[in-house]
Order: sequence, then C-alpha cells, then structure tokens
Amino acid sequence: MTRETIGHYEILDKLGEGGMGVVWKARDTRLGRLVAIKAMPAERLADEKRRFFQEARAASGLNHPNIVTVHDIFDEGANSFIVMEYVPGKTLEWRWKS
Repeated sequence: MTRETIGHYEILDKLGEGGMGVVWKARDTRLGRLVAIKAMPAERLADEKRRFFQEARAASGLNHPNIVTVHDIFDEGANSFIVMEYVPGKTLEWRWKS
C-alpha cells in the first residue's frame, strides 16, 4: 500500500476539519518527526489564501508553551499548506460539548 504524501510529508491520519480546510497528522520524512498539516483547498479565494499565510507568519513569530510551533508554509499545485508541531491529545471541541 502506498501512502499519500504532500511534499516530503507522509499523511497518516485526518485530525479534523474546519472553516479553512482540513488538518492532517503526518510524518516529516526528512526529519522523522510527527507534524500537523493544515491544508487549504484550491477553490479558496486569493484573500482567504493571504489570510491563511498571514496566520502562519504571525504564529511563527511567537514562542509560548501554549502555542504550536509553525515549521513550514508552502503551496503544492493550487493548494496551500501550513506545517505545525503535532500535539497529541484531545481536541478543544470536547470543552464545549455537553
């Protein structure tokens, strides 16, 4: 079985989906670490893509234990991606469900 890849990242599992796209758990094949990849689909407007990368640039300038580290941003084909630190555990969604 051949696993799907995005750039040099091997996709392992879908973590979630939201307004800006899908988040995948992946393995960085160059550094051998787990990462989370936020994928923005190609059909998004140019302004949404600009905000997507603006979010990544803003987060990459922060260093705090409660903020994930941004490792990379890139385009592949018409899709855009933010590669972040993978943090195992529950999603925040559980805090608002009764």
